[in-house]
Amino acid sequence: MKKVLLMIASSALITACNNSGTSSESKKDSEMTTSGNSMESARERNEKTALASIAAVNAHDAARTYKDVTADGVDNFDGTMKPAKGLDSMKAGLQGFLTAFPDLKGSNLMVLSDAGGKHVIVVADWTGTFKGELMGMKPNNKSFNYMDGDLFTFNDEGKITEHRSIQNFSNIMTQLLAK
Repeated sequence: MKKVLLMIASSALITACNNSGTSSESKKDSEMTTSGNSMESARERNEKTALASIAAVNAHDAARTYKDVTADGVDNFDGTMKPAKGLDSMKAGLQGFLTAFPDLKGSNLMVLSDAGGKHVIVVADWTGTFKGELMGMKPNNKSFNYMDGDLFTFNDEGKITEHRSIQNFSNIMTQLLAK
């Protein structure tokens, strides 16, 4: 079921990308930008930024995870919780998750993006063991394993303005609370 939902979400993003490929905004987003000494497209730049954010999560570095996020960035999580607004709130939320799951890791990364790179999804297999308190729940040393897509939205300067997870957090909780 997880893979079906992920495939539907991925198909929707790809369809949206294909339908927006001729707009003037899409053309503007795909213009070449200067990055260091080389020229790269906004799409390539934003894909690298999204992957760097995931790499920072894997390194358990909350500050580095959000280094390319705007000051007023928003983390919508999976949409079932109140969004974290602003860098401090986003970092605190991630730090709480990293404390609860000190072995959190995303692997088997796959990147999908729209033609202009305004929206980038990083799909990964995520694992973790519940070893620290989370939202008042005591740890039980149970593990979770699920596939998720992290959807990043970028502005024209290549900064992340918004993040959303595709997978519902209840999937993790079901695995952690199962007897």
